[in-house]
Amino acid sequence: MTFSIGIVGAGQFSGQFAKLFRAHPGVGDIHVTDLLPERAERLVAAERLTGTFPSFDAMLESDAVDAVAVFTQRWTHGPLVLQALRAGKHVYSAVPMAITEDEIAAVIDAVRDTGLTYMMGETSQYNPATVHARNQIADGAFGRLFYAEGDYVHDMDLGFYDAYRYSGGDNWKATASYPPLLYPTHSVGGVLGAWQTHAVSVSAIGVPDERGDGVFDKEVSQFGNDLSNATALFEVAGGGSFRTNEFRRVGYPSHIRESRFRFFGTDASMEQLATVSFWQDKKGVQDISELLRPKPTLPADDPSLQHIAPALRDAFTSGSAPVHDRARLPREFDHMPNGHEGSHHFLVDDFVTAVATRTLPSVNAWVAARYTLPGIVAHESALRGGARLDIPDFGDAPNSL
Repeated sequence: MTFSIGIVGAGQFSGQFAKLFRAHPGVGDIHVTDLLPERAERLVAAERLTGTFPSFDAMLESDAVDAVAVFTQRWTHGPLVLQALRAGKHVYSAVPMAITEDEIAAVIDAVRDTGLTYMMGETSQYNPATVHARNQIADGAFGRLFYAEGDYVHDMDLGFYDAYRYSGGDNWKATASYPPLLYPTHSVGGVLGAWQTHAVSVSAIGVPDERGDGVFDKEVSQFGNDLSNATALFEVAGGGSFRTNEFRRVGYPSHIRESRFRFFGTDASMEQLATVSFWQDKKGVQDISELLRPKPTLPADDPSLQHIAPALRDAFTSGSAPVHDRARLPREFDHMPNGHEGSHHFLVDDFVTAVATRTLPSVNAWVAARYTLPGIVAHESALRGGARLDIPDFGDAPNSL
């Protein structure tokens, strides 16, 4: 039995997921809505989808849509998700979950009240390094894990200027200043997606931008933000810590690898750089680069990527890495484009399976809160000169809804 999906936002990201939703045997009709109707119409035509809705409200009012997939601007997710849940729709949301603690709490309350499926599509949940670390932790190979690092290192010059111009219109500089720590899930999620704990406190330092081009300018910024780089140190429940970096001005090849991770335990450690990865213990070092390296399934010049900035295309061309267990995926995905180091196939299947079986998905509302809220509190810490602040926790996900 299939269910229908309404895609909300027909920008640069949603098209890649539209392909996968259309191919998944658990999904039926797919509709699209966008504030710019012509973008919705182009996506429907390009991917042979069912049709468009004139507005988000119209989509939510329709019995023809069972679930929505939200791919709108990152600061809009919380209210849109809440509205969809209260309208009786299951929700897949791009990251982040929300930008305030109150928004997160409201989404969790709505999921609990309605019993509907909510999933945040955090790509680092299936980043090869996270997958491998998760497997090794489960096997006890690290000994006691006590420290980890997660970086999301993406320079604005490598595609982000183009992306913000595409989505932000004439006022794009006001939104391109989005605070780095409010987009924390690619770094925090990669750590916590392997290490089964949660952050309880944080101290963060932000670096004011000096480019002088009107981006990260407090007078221009919709968010009053002038921080382009930030580092946060988190304390975790059960003892230990992890550090994350969110960098938007950095000399680093983010088109090769945006997110990278390191884990340190009493018996072994694992470290990842832009092009190499290592497993290390007291006996020596093992190069595990090939185990974690996705094999591209789509050329960067594929016509389907023509509207995406060249510097961002690598994120949409990756296949799976050897560490990925594809046995659970539908065979329809076997030769399809993947993205973000092999994560897209798994994220789509997680959501479709959760809706179909009425089970909690991997990055459910409670997990999404633990991936998102630490960054929100860290941003406040950075604004307060690194003050150590407690991070509220909404607890573990219930066994069932």
